[in-house]
Amino acid sequence: QVQLDESGGGLVQAGGSLRLSCSASGRLFSSYVMGWFRQAPGKEREFVAGISWSVGWTEFADSVKGRFTISRDSAKNTGHLQMNSLNPEDTAVYYCAVGRSIVIPTGQSDYAFWGQGTQVTVSS
Repeated sequence: QVQLDESGGGLVQAGGSLRLSCSASGRLFSSYVMGWFRQAPGKEREFVAGISWSVGWTEFADSVKGRFTISRDSAKNTGHLQMNSLNPEDTAVYYCAVGRSIVIPTGQSDYAFWGQGTQVTVSS
């Protein structure tokens, strides 16, 4: 069993940056992947970024490529999503999730464990 706890959300002006963190309790095996998803009001939850826990391969949604980076600290069982050049369209609740996979899946069903979410609001 893995429990996830996100932090770092908040209110930021357009063009600003935020760094989200996801702390995992329970062992994250090398076969795990950590993903970040977001859900804006009235929209479906969508994949944002993912990272393989062992090698550190990454995957990004086209909408955030070049603006967001993802990293992990295996020793601390913590993942991070660095968000730069934020715009109002990035406003959403952001969730981290963990699943077992040899690739970085973009579908929600591939992730077994989820955090409670953290709100990110970008003002224009």
